[in-house]
Amino acid sequence: MDELVSFLLVSANVGSIFEDPENLLKTWLKEFLLVVKRSDPKFLALHCQEVGGKNSKDAMKLVEEFVRALMTSEELHHFGQIRLFLDEDYTNPAKYTALGNLYFVHNSLKDVQIWDFNENKFKSAAGKEVHNGNIENVGTKEKVKFPLILFPESKFSRKGFMRTRWRIGCAAFDLVNIHLFHDACNFTAMEKYPSRYSEIRQTALVYTLQRFNLGNEKVPLFIFGDFNFRLDTKGIIQKLTKKAVPVYVKSAKNEVEKIVYKDKSNEDKVVLTLGKKQFELDEHEATFLGKEKWLQEFDKEPKIFEKDLFEFEISFPPSYPFEEDASGTSYMRTRCPSWCDRIFLTRSALSLINMTPLDNGKPPVVYQLVGEGMGMGDHKPVMLSCSLRCFPSKNNSNQLHGP
Repeated sequence: MDELVSFLLVSANVGSIFEDPENLLKTWLKEFLLVVKRSDPKFLALHCQEVGGKNSKDAMKLVEEFVRALMTSEELHHFGQIRLFLDEDYTNPAKYTALGNLYFVHNSLKDVQIWDFNENKFKSAAGKEVHNGNIENVGTKEKVKFPLILFPESKFSRKGFMRTRWRIGCAAFDLVNIHLFHDACNFTAMEKYPSRYSEIRQTALVYTLQRFNLGNEKVPLFIFGDFNFRLDTKGIIQKLTKKAVPVYVKSAKNEVEKIVYKDKSNEDKVVLTLGKKQFELDEHEATFLGKEKWLQEFDKEPKIFEKDLFEFEISFPPSYPFEEDASGTSYMRTRCPSWCDRIFLTRSALSLINMTPLDNGKPPVVYQLVGEGMGMGDHKPVMLSCSLRCFPSKNNSNQLHGP
C-alpha cells in the first residue's frame, strides 16, 4: 500500500499586508498558521509575490519580522528542514522580482533532497537555510526576471518566476512561483478578447513553460502564484449591461474619463460605472461573491493551457481585488473580480496525487481560499491541500517521475 506524504501548497500576493502591518500582517499570519494547523502537512510550500510591498526599501524590516514569525511559530515548531528564498535586492531593477519561495519540511520526513541548478545534482535539504537580499548566486533555485521585450510599454516591472526542484522518496518534482502582468486600464481590457494584457500574460507563460521543456517533460511540475488571469472584460461587461445605455463622461481634453451604464427603463439607476481604475457595479457583492458557476464562463485565459496544465475545480469566489481592511469581505471597486491567484500542475504531477478518500474522512484534495472572511489584503491566498505518493508500492512504481 502507498505511503502518502501530506502536502500544503499556498500562493499569496502579500504586497498589501506590508502597508498595514498592525492589522493585515498580523491577521494574515494568524489565518495562514491556522490553515497549517488544520491541514497538518509534512511538506509546506508557500509562494509569495510582492514581498515587501510597494516600498521595498522601507518594508525590509517588516519582511524580517514576517519570516521570524513563521520560523518561530508553534505551528511550524516541528519543521526543522527549511529553505527560504527571498529576492529582496531592490537596488538591481534588472533582476529584482520581489518573489519569495518558502519551504518547510517536517522532521518526520527523512532524506528530503533539493536540486542544485549550478551543480546539476540533488543535495540534502537537512537543516535551515535562509537566502535573502541578493540571491542571484544561490544554486538551489532558478530565478528569472521576464525580458523587457515582454513588458507592457517596455517598462521595468517585478514580474518573473522562481523555481525549485525536490526529491522525496522516489518522487521528484518542480515547484514554480510565478507573477504575471496585470491589467493597467479597464478601458484597454474591454476593447477585445483576448485583451492586450491577456496576450502579454499568455506570451510570458508560454515563455516560462518552454524553459522547462514541457514538450519533453521529465519532472512533474506544480506552478502556483499570481497569474493575474482576468475574466473576459469585454464579454462580462456586455452581459452585465445588456439592458443599459452607455453614457460617456469626457474630460476637458475630450478624453473618455468614465462610462456610466444607465438602466434603459430607469435612467436614474446606474448599472455600472467604468473608469480606468474603476469598476463599480450595482449590487457588486451579490454579483460576484458565491457566483462561481456563471463567472467561470468568462474565465477564459487558463483554457489556452488546458493540454499542458491541470487545475482542480474552483468552488471559491474570485481572489482579487478585496478591500484592504480588517473585514476583508468586500471587493474594491477598481477591477472586475477575477481568479488571479491559482495553483496548476502538469499531468505527470497529477498522477502523483492521491485521489482516494482518506481514512480520517477528509477529502483527498482541498482547493480553496485562505481567510475568506478575514482581512488578508487585496489578494486572498489560495491553498491546495493533498497527499503525494512519494513512497509508492511496487505496483505503482510506473507512475513515478524523476530527472
